[in-house]
Amino acid sequence: MSNLNKLNFTALEVSGRNYLKWVQDVKLHLTAKNLRPTIEDEADNLVGEAEKGTAMIFIRRHTHDALQTKYLVEGDPPALWVALDDRFDHQNDIFLPKVRHDWQYLRFQDFKSVNQYNSKVC
Repeated sequence: MSNLNKLNFTALEVSGRNYLKWVQDVKLHLTAKNLRPTIEDEADNLVGEAEKGTAMIFIRRHTHDALQTKYLVEGDPPALWVALDDRFDHQNDIFLPKVRHDWQYLRFQDFKSVNQYNSKVC
């Protein structure tokens, strides 16, 4: 478990291209550190200021500099989390239909070799 402190993952890009992966990484890390309640906006959620500060530092360290500047006024982890979600969560609506279409019409005969087909499928 001591290696959890050494975990690194890529920062959230300005374009949000890696948002879905980034969200999962942040949630897993905050869960491992018992900081997950800091990003959940619940009325009965009693989280101390130290935990909120730790979560904010972690989230800000793993976002692009331009995003840090844009969301500088967000001082509360749930507010920052919702702001990033509002900005980038539409990707599931954009990419999922295209991926489903590509998967549905992927044909074995479109590839020159079995290896090319396997690399596309995996």
